Amino acid sequence: MSSFQIIVGSMLGGTEYVAEACEETLLALNHQVTVHLKPKFEQINSEKQTWLICTSTHGAGDFPDNIQNFIEDLKISTVDLSPVKFMIIGVGDSNYDTFCKAAFDMEKVLLSIGCNEITPLKTLDMREEIDPEDLAQQWLITNSDLL
Repeated sequence: MSSFQIIVGSMLGGTEYVAEACEETLLALNHQVTVHLKPKFEQINSEKQTWLICTSTHGAGDFPDNIQNFIEDLKISTVDLSPVKFMIIGVGDSNYDTFCKAAFDMEKVLLSIGCNEITPLKTLDMREEIDPEDLAQQWLITNSDLL
């Protein structure tokens, strides 16, 4: 089984609940999991790892404050990140024209530095009456054969 690094970008805490639900599901699927609520690039192992990024979007399409340094360090890193596989869950509200922009921007960054996307980005629209944690867990189970 894989070793997952769950990297969380959250301003108000809702995305942390999604990440914790994902952790629960991945553990149930016998994966090793580390959750990073205040991600620091130098503390996240890129060797044979799978990154699950759970992020909301803040302001005018910006990354949440707690993940901004991670993104900047990622962009300037000289580490070979081609072994990294990743999945992204974007949490947002489609009432805004910047719906899940941070998640889509994260996807572009990771692809541009050679990381490998396992499955297309998942968006969770908080505008709808949904249980975001349950939807995230279902998405992981549906894609479990790819993990």
